[in-house]
Amino acid sequence: MMDLLIEKAAKTIKDILYINIASITPEGKPWNSPVYCAFDKNLSFYWLSWKLNQHSENIRNNSAVFITIYDSTVPASTGFGIYLEGKAYELSSPKALLVGTIEVYKREKRKPRDVIQFLSKFPRRVYKFVPEKVWVNGESEIDGNYIDARTEINLEDLGSKLFSNN
Repeated sequence: MMDLLIEKAAKTIKDILYINIASITPEGKPWNSPVYCAFDKNLSFYWLSWKLNQHSENIRNNSAVFITIYDSTVPASTGFGIYLEGKAYELSSPKALLVGTIEVYKREKRKPRDVIQFLSKFPRRVYKFVPEKVWVNGESEIDGNYIDARTEINLEDLGSKLFSNN
């Protein structure tokens, strides 16, 4: 059962191009933002966002975020979701920026911008999310009723499955 959940999670991450970032405003209010993303072999996620977006400001003030990934195109009651808890950061070192931009532009199949642009007056910045825990929605039943229940899966196992040739 666990292997099947990990396999489904890996496929979903590969197939879905957007993540939803839940962050907290400086006033303590929740804020959700969908962003186009890429990921690396360590299961870190990268995206480019305008530095003045609410979620960008939130991340500068509080790195704790929660990310969901799901396929919203499937019929009701057939969806599969991934939930990730971790820390997000605005990247500022040229080396980290290079890694992040290479991942994003590789997924977009475009030539990367020069990383220096992300350190200057260019309005967008590069962000990185490092997961600490991951769950998926599994199938459970209570008194004969189907419910969505989260099942924690191992990050290393998910990363291995994501980059295996299976």
